[in-house]
Amino acid sequence: MKILIATKNEGKIAELRSLLSDERFEFVGLDAFENAPHVEETGNTFAANARLKAAAYSTHFGLHTLADDSGLEVDALNGRPGVFSARYGGVNPNYGAKIRLLLDEINAAEKRNRTARFISHIAFAAPDGKVLFEAEGVCEGSIAFAPKGTNGFGYDPVFIPDGFDKTFGELSDEAKQNVSHRARAIAKIMRYLRDFA
Repeated sequence: MKILIATKNEGKIAELRSLLSDERFEFVGLDAFENAPHVEETGNTFAANARLKAAAYSTHFGLHTLADDSGLEVDALNGRPGVFSARYGGVNPNYGAKIRLLLDEINAAEKRNRTARFISHIAFAAPDGKVLFEAEGVCEGSIAFAPKGTNGFGYDPVFIPDGFDKTFGELSDEAKQNVSHRARAIAKIMRYLRDFA
């Protein structure tokens, strides 16, 4: 069974493929298609954006589709960047700049509480656009004082998951996959897909 992973983010595709490994399914990313449309993330929540993307891409390509919306919530910033994590500080794709902005804003905040969480919401849609299943995963942690490590992508170099003294950027893929927000959401999705197939 072919399932579309509705993202062009190479880091996310690689992570999802490793988490979704099951020989009954063939997972393809948007990178496999030349003219994939851009779907605006107009929702106010991770769940709303995941549903939007799953429905739009599944109907466009006629494929069962998994769409994820995820991001970082920082308590000192009242939950920002949240659903705007990828667009934080503008559309600049340079996460080095986004991380510097994040650290500067935490340092300038009235309450310098460094607690934070990564959230991943994943929606699974049928080829007609109907969302069949949804799952959410949360990884609690805190924000480091400076970036450390080069593994992973996005905000991984400044996020320290609870129970660890290293950032996601310093942890091995195996360690990260045991605790990450996306791994927790995918575990729920895979239980559903094994019954669905």
